Amino acid sequence: MNSSPGEHKSSAQPIINFAGERVALGPLQQEMIPLYNRWSNDFSVNYTTRSMRPVTLEEEAEVYARFSKDKSFVFFTIYEKDTLRPIGFTYLSDIAEQKAEFGIVIGERACQGKGYGTEATRLMLDYAFNILNLHNVMLKVVAYNEAGVRAYEKAGFQVIGRRREVKMINGKRWDMIYMDCLATEFKSPVLRSLFGE
Repeated sequence: MNSSPGEHKSSAQPIINFAGERVALGPLQQEMIPLYNRWSNDFSVNYTTRSMRPVTLEEEAEVYARFSKDKSFVFFTIYEKDTLRPIGFTYLSDIAEQKAEFGIVIGERACQGKGYGTEATRLMLDYAFNILNLHNVMLKVVAYNEAGVRAYEKAGFQVIGRRREVKMINGKRWDMIYMDCLATEFKSPVLRSLFGE
């Protein structure tokens, strides 16, 4: 079978740490650095999450090496559960004092808008609260990412404030929206069942 350009092919089954109904999460893999790099360079994918600048493969490898060792970060690759195809990544950063910041990228455009991001977000909150014993998880989202705000709200986040006109894109200034979720407000979809609860 021929693969499309940039498509990840591996003879081994990926490691899966835990899964929901439609997505599964597993560790970052060094062999996937070219795939992560393709997502980092797709402006139509990452315009809602990061500055749009070209990222070299060498830079991507350096980022992978740094985050693989930094215990204040936890990264997962997101897989489509039925096919085990990698479709994005998600992470918790600045983990300290029972709090962290959340981020997610659905890198495969064909997988956006299908609820995968919402489910992966809920799984990460589940991990944050029930495995890492965090109490508060926060995120930042630019106001033009209305679909993202809706997905985060559906996953359990709520808006806690705004920083006004902090991002300029296409000649218009946009607010940064701050959202968070508390452990006491969240019902575990998966991981609490591991402990017989």
